Amino acid sequence: MWVSITTMNVAIVNYPDVEKYDLRSLRACGSGGAPVPKEILEKWRKILGTELAEGYGLSETISQTHMNPHRRPKYGSVGLPQFDIDCRIVDVETGVDLPLDQEGELLIKGPTVMQGYWNQPEGTAEVLKDGWLYTGDIARMDEEGYFYIVGRKKELIKASGYSVFPAEVENFLYGHPAIKEVAVIGAPDPYRGENIKAVIVLKPGHENKVKEEEIVAWCKGKMAAYKYPRIVEFVKELPKTASGKVLKRLLREKELKPMPGPDVPKG
Repeated sequence: MWVSITTMNVAIVNYPDVEKYDLRSLRACGSGGAPVPKEILEKWRKILGTELAEGYGLSETISQTHMNPHRRPKYGSVGLPQFDIDCRIVDVETGVDLPLDQEGELLIKGPTVMQGYWNQPEGTAEVLKDGWLYTGDIARMDEEGYFYIVGRKKELIKASGYSVFPAEVENFLYGHPAIKEVAVIGAPDPYRGENIKAVIVLKPGHENKVKEEEIVAWCKGKMAAYKYPRIVEFVKELPKTASGKVLKRLLREKELKPMPGPDVPKG
């Protein structure tokens, strides 16, 4: 059995000569923490010969609330609600329940949902209403009851009036043969509101060989005009938590810091 987070699985499929290792003894493989890009899922299936089933949970729910059935997983889905977990998908603005396959905020109720944040009554009131936990995640549910996480509400990028979730762009970028890891954020822009920016870690052997403008051009020919990243930055590593989750907050904060101006001679 393999229980993991997305970062770990990205590292495995991108490990040099990973095909030389026999990993087929891993039969039940699960991932959480962040959506797994399609490219990574396909590589995983090819290398290990088994599915990497995604699940979902939050610190506020103590444990997983959703999991893909081992013998009936669905690609891109976090699976079905666990026993005694109730879920709703509601309109972000009105709070009205939405029909199947409509995207809205995921609400969760169940015995594992927290009672509140320690000594934070205002923060608790924002996310707990009538027993429902407002997760801050945008999701949809299909006709079989499987849930799909689209992205974090607070990570939504507004580019030229269009709404873009980073996960969609990241999913596409993982299809580039030189990209090892990527995090997409919104960079302030006076004309568009926000620009799509991709912060990229290149695979070994591709450093100093691939240029930023080449990544932009590769995306431009395959994505909608408002979705492709207009800014690319190469870094040696992405900031992460101790558990391996990418800290996009730090990347966004960096974009908001004013750039130092030129030194002006005194006198």
